[in-house]
Amino acid sequence: MDTTDQGSSTPSRQDSVQSSERVRVEIEYCTQCRWLLRAAWMAQELLMTFESELGEVALIPGAGGVFEVRVQGHTIWSRVQQGRFPEAKELKQLIRDRVAPNKNLGHSDRPISGDSTSE
Repeated sequence: MDTTDQGSSTPSRQDSVQSSERVRVEIEYCTQCRWLLRAAWMAQELLMTFESELGEVALIPGAGGVFEVRVQGHTIWSRVQQGRFPEAKELKQLIRDRVAPNKNLGHSDRPISGDSTSE
């Protein structure tokens, strides 16, 4: 006799992509600078855009002006190196290029090559 709980409204991990196959994104932010809201907003944007590709987005408290975004442990954005914060659009593009290269980002996608119009 099957003893699994079929009345549960929570989907099992087997029904979706296994968590080991899904991507981990880390956003390390400076607590001294009060950048938690910026990091949380960016996490929400990424989770909504990549809902089936991301397994988690971790917010990691840091210090010293840090704001770094890592995918599977590889830094894809550093405020110190870039000299600024990422725009949501460019961060989505960087993540898409690594985790779902064929995913269409709609209005967040890159302009057509040669299009020099500003946002």
